[in-house]
Amino acid sequence: MPEDVYIVRIARKVDWRRLSFILLGVTLFTVVYLSPAWPDAVDPKGEHFVLTNEGKAAIGLFLFAATWWVFEVVPIGVTSIAIGVIQVLFLIRKPETAFTDFMNPSVWFIIGSVVIGMAFTSSGLTKRMAYKMLVMVGEKTSMIYFGSFVMTAMLTLIMAHTAVAAAVYPLLMAIYSLYERDSKPTKFGKGLFMGMAFVAGAGSIITLLGAARGAVAIGFFRDITGKDITFFGLTYYMFPIGILMVFLLWFFFMVFFKPEAKTIPGLREKAQGLHDKLGPLSHTEILTLIIVTIVIAIMGLRQFVPGLDQLDKSAVILVATILFFLFKILTIDDLEKIPWNIVLLFGGAMSIGFCLWQTGAASWLAIKWLAVLENATWFIFVLGIAFFVMIMTNLIMNVAAIAISLPVALVLAPYLGVAPEVILFSSLVTAGMPFLFLVGAAPNAIAYESKQFTTGEFFVTGIPASVLLMIVLAVFVGIIWPLMGMPVLVQ
Repeated sequence: MPEDVYIVRIARKVDWRRLSFILLGVTLFTVVYLSPAWPDAVDPKGEHFVLTNEGKAAIGLFLFAATWWVFEVVPIGVTSIAIGVIQVLFLIRKPETAFTDFMNPSVWFIIGSVVIGMAFTSSGLTKRMAYKMLVMVGEKTSMIYFGSFVMTAMLTLIMAHTAVAAAVYPLLMAIYSLYERDSKPTKFGKGLFMGMAFVAGAGSIITLLGAARGAVAIGFFRDITGKDITFFGLTYYMFPIGILMVFLLWFFFMVFFKPEAKTIPGLREKAQGLHDKLGPLSHTEILTLIIVTIVIAIMGLRQFVPGLDQLDKSAVILVATILFFLFKILTIDDLEKIPWNIVLLFGGAMSIGFCLWQTGAASWLAIKWLAVLENATWFIFVLGIAFFVMIMTNLIMNVAAIAISLPVALVLAPYLGVAPEVILFSSLVTAGMPFLFLVGAAPNAIAYESKQFTTGEFFVTGIPASVLLMIVLAVFVGIIWPLMGMPVLVQ
């Protein structure tokens, strides 16, 4: 074989696009890691925050991980493993700290949530719910979007959005199987699963039961301002913006991922026939419902019943996992089906999040960003804080994003005459809707398991969705919330 032909064939085998993004991630980390010391961040009180070498390395690692995650140069779980390895090899954090984060209670909560979804599928509840919903919404694909999104949002009012996504995901897979023409991804599939993830976030901001971030934020708010926000006080302001985002996201996905087919002829009759064939609820289905209902009730009552707040939500939800296997609702084969790629993804997200936090890099970034807003108008200041939280919550866990930015923002707010309430609620809105990266929220990663979209497609779709979110928030901050009685300026 001629030498030039051989070289051309080798070149064709090399994935140059993948190689370039691998090198881009490595280069970003190397440049930041080897760069000279960065200037201190200075807060409004004049306190200096030094960015240590470990903190600088954490920022470089963060850029490395973001690049590899977005462009999927290796499986997303493998990128997460690299996050722990790099921390140890470059002495950013000790191994017992960097790797322990992979088994953080929040990761176990995600495992428990996924297992609930598996139990729904194994018991037959998923198909029963899917067929019943299709009978109700009919044959129009636009209404299937709408029904799926509203159902997802409503469930987040009473249970954590991670558990909702895990339970709804197999239901959507059952629905999609009635639409799918072949094994290739479709616009309808992309819209259905990405939409579920986005709407789970929108619904989760409405009550304190939707996610842990609300309780954490209110705790910071109470400690710093001396004021308290009640359960229904939060819902009063969050319900209109959460519901509006659900409807706007439905419209958004109808525009960007308009289904190839307007209708699925005969779907309602087919769904009704399949539902009737299932017969009455089986003992396994009833037992599954009882276990899940009790677990959800206990997690919900933690907010109201003294003593129950001491129970860790991860331990509570894992009780359901144990009971599913104890009563043989699930088997060893089901245990092996847990999507460990997604579990590792969130282990890595926890590790990089805590790395940024513990090295001081996150606080340095927050103060640098808020210093830019120090001389801004109150309106720009509020939106600027919300934007920072939105970016941070896309890259690290939203509880950490709140914990990093909210205390600094609440201290800075009085200098600009801004009321603390508008800071709190604006931050919670954007913390709940990370539309750019899979690591931003568990529903994003759960939706990714559908294999209907890539991480790059998710990122590109999230850009206009995030712009839409900021526009809606601006309207609420400037007009609607003040009309509802929310203080936005200090009297």
